[in-house]
Amino acid sequence: MNYKTKFRVFFLIPPEVQLLDFAGPAQLFYEAKEYGADIDVHYLSLDKNLQQSSSAGISMGNLEFFERYRLNKEDLLFIPGLESHLLLSEQFKQKHSLFFEWLKTQNKTGVKICSVCTGAYLMGMAGVLDEKECTTHWKYIEDFKNRFPRTKVLSDRLIVKDGNIYSSAGVSSGIDLALYIIEELLGPVFASKIAKEVVIYSRRTPKDPQLSIYLRYRNHLDNRIHMVQDLLSQHLEEKVKVETLAETVHMSRRNLTRLFKNTTGITIGDYLDQLRTERATQLLSNGSKISAAAQACGLKSSNQLRALLKKHQR
Repeated sequence: MNYKTKFRVFFLIPPEVQLLDFAGPAQLFYEAKEYGADIDVHYLSLDKNLQQSSSAGISMGNLEFFERYRLNKEDLLFIPGLESHLLLSEQFKQKHSLFFEWLKTQNKTGVKICSVCTGAYLMGMAGVLDEKECTTHWKYIEDFKNRFPRTKVLSDRLIVKDGNIYSSAGVSSGIDLALYIIEELLGPVFASKIAKEVVIYSRRTPKDPQLSIYLRYRNHLDNRIHMVQDLLSQHLEEKVKVETLAETVHMSRRNLTRLFKNTTGITIGDYLDQLRTERATQLLSNGSKISAAAQACGLKSSNQLRALLKKHQR
């Protein structure tokens, strides 16, 4: 999808919503719009009460009744978590049965439905997670399995994608999910710009463990080193010389290598190897041939990649 393609992002705002569950992703789509993406954002109410309060007591008004809209496969619908005393109440499910029927109908169109934290419960109540994989907040994993036995719950993932269904674990992982979707829709370079704008340097995918290379070595505030890391990750298929990196950030080769190690705790060479290992692992798990994965990682041969994987996956 290019920048000119228009798409709509809907955020459900249930009563006692967890604020960061929707505010984090909403901020990323706002930044994407500021950077030129053609996005319409809508905030939906579960019922005809068009004002709701978050679990933190912050009021939100001017919501729109969900029933006004019919979604399509180009749309996104984010469902954030809410207070457990509502989620686990049978009365809540009965009171909002109209919404669950609506959600089930929208799911048939292929709309991308994205849960954050315990928002997965609402998807489960609507039946859209039947025979699907998902995740939710770690505290609710066992309860979720018991309530929705037809859903395969993955406990060691921050993000899970199964067809048009996306889910993320607890609270802040909704930001990772939004960034992942932005990358899907608008490409990795665009997503990198958004990540930099909001000072997020972890770009985690459904295949990543909880501590990916992006998270481990991006926890610093040196923009020069972030720029070098961006260049390496965005040009893995090329052989980028350290001298070129140093010139880009207006440093000498020696100063860059020393600063990189002092800032991240790892050398440029080791960082590049780990980037290649992670990229290759993702490509191979998605069905790519080892020769294609090697080429995508800037390596000369399949044997080089095999040696690299053997070294870093022991």
